[in-house]
Amino acid sequence: SDQYKKARGGKSRWLQIFCEKCEEPLVKYQKDGPGILKRMYLDRMHGVDTVKWLTENFVCPNCETLLGIPIIYKKEDRPAIRLFAGAVGKKIISAKEL
Repeated sequence: SDQYKKARGGKSRWLQIFCEKCEEPLVKYQKDGPGILKRMYLDRMHGVDTVKWLTENFVCPNCETLLGIPIIYKKEDRPAIRLFAGAVGKKIISAKEL
């Protein structure tokens, strides 16, 4: 039922995203397809209020490190956060951990 999943190769996994600097857990994110995590679409984040990231920078609430900036991904006209290289870490989690 996900309109973007087919375009991404049909593979989907859940990731726990955390601050690389202080290891603070930030958000659970559904990643589709292969490749590195360059941006996070707001509609794929789970368990957080993403409305603030339409206008505010993505900052670690613990150490206040700037992790990314809000963008509209033009190819799909979707709000997203463009992540800075090396700013976040990720760990694959099961859907049961949501």
